[in-house]
Amino acid sequence: MMPVKQYLKKTKVWKSIFRHDFTDTPRTRLLRVFGNVFLHLHPVRIAKDAIRVTYTWGQGGLSFYLFLVLIVTGILLMFYYRPASSLAYRDIKDLSFALTLGQLLRNMHRWAAHLMVVTVIFHMVRVFLTGAYKPPREYNWVVGVLLLVMTLFLSYTGYLLPWDQLALWAVTVGAQMAANSPMLGSEGPFRLPFITTSNDARFGLIGGTVIGDATLIRFYVLHCIAVPFIFSVFLCVHLWRVRKDSFSKQTGEKVDVWPHLISREFLAALLITVILFVWSIVMNAPLEAEANLNVTPNPSKAPWYFVGLQELLVYFDPWIAGVVLPTLIIVGLMAIPYVDTNPKGIGYWARMRWRRIGGLPVWYPEERPLAVSVFMLGIVMWFVLIFIGTYCRGPNWEWYWPWEPWSHRRIAKLTLKSLPNLWGGLLLAGYFLFGVPVPAKAKRFSGALHLGLGLLMSAALFVPLLIAPDADYPLRSRSQTLFEALGRSTNAPVVAGMYQLVQRGGPWIGYPLIAGLIGLVGLALGWMGTRFARLKDRLYEGLGPLKYAIVMALLLMMMGVLGKIALRLLFGLKYLLSLPAFNFNI
Repeated sequence: MMPVKQYLKKTKVWKSIFRHDFTDTPRTRLLRVFGNVFLHLHPVRIAKDAIRVTYTWGQGGLSFYLFLVLIVTGILLMFYYRPASSLAYRDIKDLSFALTLGQLLRNMHRWAAHLMVVTVIFHMVRVFLTGAYKPPREYNWVVGVLLLVMTLFLSYTGYLLPWDQLALWAVTVGAQMAANSPMLGSEGPFRLPFITTSNDARFGLIGGTVIGDATLIRFYVLHCIAVPFIFSVFLCVHLWRVRKDSFSKQTGEKVDVWPHLISREFLAALLITVILFVWSIVMNAPLEAEANLNVTPNPSKAPWYFVGLQELLVYFDPWIAGVVLPTLIIVGLMAIPYVDTNPKGIGYWARMRWRRIGGLPVWYPEERPLAVSVFMLGIVMWFVLIFIGTYCRGPNWEWYWPWEPWSHRRIAKLTLKSLPNLWGGLLLAGYFLFGVPVPAKAKRFSGALHLGLGLLMSAALFVPLLIAPDADYPLRSRSQTLFEALGRSTNAPVVAGMYQLVQRGGPWIGYPLIAGLIGLVGLALGWMGTRFARLKDRLYEGLGPLKYAIVMALLLMMMGVLGKIALRLLFGLKYLLSLPAFNFNI
């Protein structure tokens, strides 16, 4: 009598579903990949080194798996959630305390969203450091950047749905940034004549002039339908391009995808499920009091992945911190594969070695030094800003060290000062002139040119900030007033130290010391400029005028952000250039 298993395999139903048998042969391994709707996105064979855990760390596959977890848990949550301001908070409370396993379900959805943000970022870092964005994979890198943006927006739109105080005011912060958009924001610079609070970018985001039912239903549709649909389309394109363009590492011994890669993907998904499950049992998703527009928490913070933007509001106007800088970051990331002409670094991690730079030992990239250094500096800057905004900002967004209690309120406030527009314009012009390549005929004067630019920049900063006359005060009186105001603040130790020099030594000693400091800073900037000139020459020769202009503009703006942060914390400097008539301040 024929066994049941063999009988089933001979039936038409079985053959219509499974086009091959399950014996372990090279042919059936190939057929398993080709004949499966999900597995056929993989190649049949792959380089053995490309599936090492230490090469990819499975970040791309884990990001996709977490997206599937979010879809499943999100659909289950939709059965018990109603997007209305009078019902949403009550439904979340019922999920947490009345529904069997409801709290676990909500926790898994919340923590999977946060984990997906982290894995997508780490996946992008891994792709960059292994050169997997280079030809022919440039376009897929751009698609990956868009997927990162949509991942952040997905998490942001879901943040409002619990309708508690944390969600309401976190979304309020983002909505206010939209109101400061250039041209399209009612509070932004260069506002178009027909733009008002009832039709600007903020109104389009929240569906009204205040956050309410219209905002909740809008975010619900965006979070559950619109953005996931667009995300899924781009995700399909991303996976398809990975399949068509192949993996970046293609050399060495080849192995069958089934079972070598598939087994690793299954184990990674199992491990992340266990971690997520334990995390959801140990730690509950936050839920504060019901949303109330009349009660403003102090401080009111955005979601952690946007706290870096909120921290930038300390140093820049909202239209710069919330719109211009994020746009430049996205554009800069998309431009990387098109401006990076270095053919090295594809298919292996960036190699590092010790090297002396300026007499100091530095852990330095052996290949692609500029690209790797700038990219990693940007990543580190972003997470440092997130750390500062999360752990070092308290009530009124004042600086508190992580170990300081918030009950210790700041009494002495920092008096912010702005540079006169003439001097601020000179400082900005001198800074951006550092990025202009030196003509071949002027190479012999390169050192003098950069030294002059350095002295111009340092004078443009120190002279008006410290000793320039004021219309209302005599020279020394105004300087004392400024020094005393800044000297009382722990955020301006450099100016406080200068004030002590002037107080102890008098103007005949103090001001020459300040002039000497201007000279030293100018010399330092000039020396850095001469060293930077060599790099500029190599870049200009390798990239050509257009690509060089793009790379240098993005690099200078990135370093300018870092410089403005330093000027704000050290000198209490508010604006370099201020045009109130246009709501344009830098």
